[in-house]
Amino acid sequence: MRQKLAIALSLLIGIVGAKAETQLPSISLHLVGDSTMSDKTNLAYPERGWGQVLPEFGLPQLSIKNHAANGRSTKRFVDEGRWSSVLSSLSANDYVLIQFGHNDQKREDPARFASADIDYVNYLRQFIDDVESKGATAIIASSICRRHYTDTGVLKRTLTDYALAARRVASEKGVLFVPMNRRTCEFLTETGEAESQQYFIQVPPDLYGRYPQGKVDNTHLNVVGAAKVAQFFVRELKTLDHPLSDYFYRDTL
Repeated sequence: MRQKLAIALSLLIGIVGAKAETQLPSISLHLVGDSTMSDKTNLAYPERGWGQVLPEFGLPQLSIKNHAANGRSTKRFVDEGRWSSVLSSLSANDYVLIQFGHNDQKREDPARFASADIDYVNYLRQFIDDVESKGATAIIASSICRRHYTDTGVLKRTLTDYALAARRVASEKGVLFVPMNRRTCEFLTETGEAESQQYFIQVPPDLYGRYPQGKVDNTHLNVVGAAKVAQFFVRELKTLDHPLSDYFYRDTL
């Protein structure tokens, strides 16, 4: 009898959950960022952006539009007209997730460099104001962690200034902040130097024509790494009980 009641209750919960999902209005989530987030068109090559994998966690009512592009910083994204293009596509009630930092810190490249304390924060403020002027909702995320370790196996945190600046702007403007840098750096610390290789580009020689000598890339993610980072984002939304979390029906693939 108890087993029958448990089964009935489980079925009822499933029906209620499915009904709630079908009642969700359709919305769009726009992704704005750099190569760690962007779509990779050559699916024969193992690199993926975590934004490319994110739709696999979502419900049909969530349309994810990935505007992220390789090599872009906040400054370059604006200067090339990419930000204007995003704004022109926004509708009221859309969400815009913004994640930069990797290329902003490239001081040797004036086309991309945006100082953490002045330029970067000003661009983030501009992004938030522009999004809200469209009746949409901005979300700020800090950059994901690079896989760089010292000779003794201690993780180097190379994006701390930008992560702190992103948090500060989000707090100042009253928008959601997703601590992706902290979450991914903690994960790489826990996983360790050797084990963490499986999440990044580690290409052997004589397999890809583009890299005849092989390739070791500790910034960009492979399929497994992209899925893991996307999972972190979904779980952070669930932890924060953000309304957008309702549109992600699972946190494992």
